Amino acid sequence: MLWQLMFPHLSGVCVVGVSRVGPTIRFDVVTRENPQPCPVCGVVSSRVHSRYSREVTDVAVAGREVLLRLGVRRLFCGNNGCERRIFAEQVAGLTVRYGRRSLPLRYVLRRFALALGGRPAARLCAGVVSAVSRMTLLRIIRALPQPEVGELTVVGVDEFAFRMGRNYGTILVDMATRRPVDLLPEASSDALAVWLTDHPGIEVICRDRAGYFADGARRGAPAAVQVADRWHLLANLTTAVERVLGRKRSCLNGRDPDRIPALPIPPADPPDGPLAQRITRRHPQIQQMLASGLDDQRGLA
Repeated sequence: MLWQLMFPHLSGVCVVGVSRVGPTIRFDVVTRENPQPCPVCGVVSSRVHSRYSREVTDVAVAGREVLLRLGVRRLFCGNNGCERRIFAEQVAGLTVRYGRRSLPLRYVLRRFALALGGRPAARLCAGVVSAVSRMTLLRIIRALPQPEVGELTVVGVDEFAFRMGRNYGTILVDMATRRPVDLLPEASSDALAVWLTDHPGIEVICRDRAGYFADGARRGAPAAVQVADRWHLLANLTTAVERVLGRKRSCLNGRDPDRIPALPIPPADPPDGPLAQRITRRHPQIQQMLASGLDDQRGLA
């Protein structure tokens, strides 16, 4: 059937009906009578306690939202020593516990949320997959598991503002991948020293001029080399040049600007290309017409 090609993730259920309810396509499906494992102890059971119906939103088709009205079973756990006496079955690849969206739809929403964020992703999802709020997309991002930090050898340390001028934290970046690896709730030497102690093997620490970062790096990773990144090098150079010029400003007072030698400017290469050649060819004609009193370029076409 066509729906089997469009919805391969519904292979674990039986479709008993398809209908159109306004702008929504509704699938009435039931689970197959297969034994299911208990989510706590893993003992397989097929003893039915009761049945109930749940609604799950699926990926949209041709701009129309898809709603799955799923009939599932509650099963008895066959393990007498298990704390879960009754459990509801889940369809592999389709549903999760307490989930009101199918796994394929959750995957699509997660990709949109990670790429665009809250409001932009919500506006795009409304016409592509499903109408969701920006807070739902943000909750999907926050529910993602934290990625493994792995082995770090070169880290960047800098501060960021929770609230500008009042509350600051510390961000740590893996300089090899240029990805943030951790956020510390405060910008202090103690917090940085504890983090570095928990992550041994760091060889280079890239930081700014903050003294508490220097102290924390020295206490947490005494064998690491402390360096400054390119941005802070340029910022330090700019500050130093401004300070020197400010101190030497009196040397320029009373000087004749015409007597101050100008730096030689190297000649630029002449422009090349059809447009530059045409402008060069017409330039003498334009100058001749201006000298004769004309103020337009008629006759140069």
